[in-house]
Amino acid sequence: MSAAANTRDGGMAELSALDRPVVMVGLMGAGKSSIGRRLARCLGVNFVDSDVEIEDAAGCSINEIFEKYGETYFRDGERRVMQRLLKAAPGVLAAGGGAFINNQTRELIRSHAISVWLRADIDTLCDRTKGRKHRPLLNTGEARATLQSLIDKRYPVYAKADLTVDTANDGPNVTCLRVLKALEKYTGAPLAASEPQ
Repeated sequence: MSAAANTRDGGMAELSALDRPVVMVGLMGAGKSSIGRRLARCLGVNFVDSDVEIEDAAGCSINEIFEKYGETYFRDGERRVMQRLLKAAPGVLAAGGGAFINNQTRELIRSHAISVWLRADIDTLCDRTKGRKHRPLLNTGEARATLQSLIDKRYPVYAKADLTVDTANDGPNVTCLRVLKALEKYTGAPLAASEPQ
């Protein structure tokens, strides 16, 4: 028996066979939100961006949280928001770039979701984040060096995700299809309600 769920645009979508959330992890610019939205449409489930949820809960932007309270405060709030989101009905969740690095948050994801690392090279990340002022860790004037440092520190941790899908300049629909196929292989069940678009 199929069920239905409200989508972000207010319509109804058929739920796929997905039995737990899918959490997109990776560095800023990897495409977590862009691919996540497309994947959610394919699966007929809701999409949630954890950064948007954090900003809604805090009543200010992530930049402002970093500036006023620091990264430690932000990560604690991020963990609490992720814990709440992971209890919701199965859907697709884009996690902030540092969420999976936090041991407690990573354990929450491991216990309650399927994690998908969108792996991108330095050139792809630089191209996609160029000129974006809403990324606190890149507002240093040395964006490429910062991204390379983050790659060095975080990629070994992202590699602990359940699935790894490479993303480059193939277009978001191509990457979405790769994620979908990887998920179907991982779960052993057909999941898509529609093609990527």
